[in-house]
Amino acid sequence: MSPLPLLTVIPSSQNQRVASFGFADEDDDSPFIYRTENASDAADLEEIIWAAYRQVFSEHVILESNRQTFLESQFKNGQISVRDFVRGLGKSDTYYRLVVEPNSNYRVVELSLKRILGRAPYNKLEEITWSIVIAEQGIGAFIDALVDSDEYEQVFGENTLPYQRKRLQERPFNLVTPRYGADYRDSAGITKYDWQFTLQKYFTAKAKTRRLPEGDPGRFREIAQSIAPKVNYAQKLKASDIPDYLAAVPYRGRR
Repeated sequence: MSPLPLLTVIPSSQNQRVASFGFADEDDDSPFIYRTENASDAADLEEIIWAAYRQVFSEHVILESNRQTFLESQFKNGQISVRDFVRGLGKSDTYYRLVVEPNSNYRVVELSLKRILGRAPYNKLEEITWSIVIAEQGIGAFIDALVDSDEYEQVFGENTLPYQRKRLQERPFNLVTPRYGADYRDSAGITKYDWQFTLQKYFTAKAKTRRLPEGDPGRFREIAQSIAPKVNYAQKLKASDIPDYLAAVPYRGRR
């Protein structure tokens, strides 16, 4: 049985068709583009490799166990291009463990588009379209479809490492997009079943106030306390001070 044909995805905004619609400073916010044409020695190839790890895995400190040494060796020896190196990272067990396994298909599509094509999904239709590919053909076919797409060919080609094309000022995709979606964080107990989260949500004074019905005077306790006038309380006297106090105050009933 042949798979369903890929749906045609139309960008929901004309901004998606231009080269860039975000803000980019020439110094700090412009992405550095890694190309093998600019690599003159082994050190430059190493930089491309580590930049690829940062881009695809979104890991700024790479564990030794996450390194793909076979792919690195092929790339250094010129057996594979940057495109095939990215393809190998996307189809690796590490990518599956870090991205695919803890997320829904929609979330996998979002993260993969940002890391491999350098942009966010056009709209919900594109997320649905690619999620169907994942469901029918698997994550490997999905990664192949992205890397072999006309868009990837036109923007990056064989020898340019993907980068965030649509990045906003001070907001690179790989730093502002959490790896785990909210559904996984809840099911894993990172938020919903965490005792600090439960304490803040249910047992603090603010949480209790938010649960009060509309119109309840308790909702306005803080406001009332903030505008309450200051009063002078009665002077506090010790028992030893009472005789001196009575001596100083004349007894009006005395004749």
